[in-house]
Amino acid sequence: MGTGPLAFFERIDLLSREYRIRVIFGAVFIFFVFVSYSAFSIWTYGDKVQLVKSDAGVVLGAAVWDGEPSPVLRERVNHAIWLNENHYVDKIIFTGGKGEGNKYAESEVARDYAIENNVDPDDILIEKKSKITEENLKYAYEIAVENNLNTFSIVSDPLHMKRAMLMAEHTGMDAYSSPTPSSVYKTWGTKVPFFLRELFFYVGYVFCLPFR
Repeated sequence: MGTGPLAFFERIDLLSREYRIRVIFGAVFIFFVFVSYSAFSIWTYGDKVQLVKSDAGVVLGAAVWDGEPSPVLRERVNHAIWLNENHYVDKIIFTGGKGEGNKYAESEVARDYAIENNVDPDDILIEKKSKITEENLKYAYEIAVENNLNTFSIVSDPLHMKRAMLMAEHTGMDAYSSPTPSSVYKTWGTKVPFFLRELFFYVGYVFCLPFR
């Protein structure tokens, strides 16, 4: 490389290109570490069970099939029923709005199923507006505040719990993790896609937090 003003600027350009490459490499490495840590955290968080007495169990919504709880929703409702029967929660808040083509909201179907399984209707509250997990928690919390309920056991599938608990925290809820003891996501063929979906949404939620 020669001397003079042109050579000087060529050196600057070379250094800046090396710096950009290092920055990009560092950013990619940090992102990889974060995603790997998030994946491990999501996978292991489902084992965290907090059987703590709370005012209400909040059951996160899931699909309804022909007016009946889907297997995923049934597992969640059954766990909430168990919590209520064993006096871990005084009330149950079912969440979930009406899906496309459904006559009833997810929360309505869940409520009816719980009543059929001997839960006192007076112990049940529902919200019918939510479409996503964050809304499940937001609208459930609004109902809870109206009814002077202050502590919550969040009920969902084990692989869903990490994201759900983070969202509950940012909603302002004093919440405990209560994953379903069993899940329809048992085989690798069903578990891995659900896990990857959760990883995608969890990472997206964390990166969007500073803009909320």
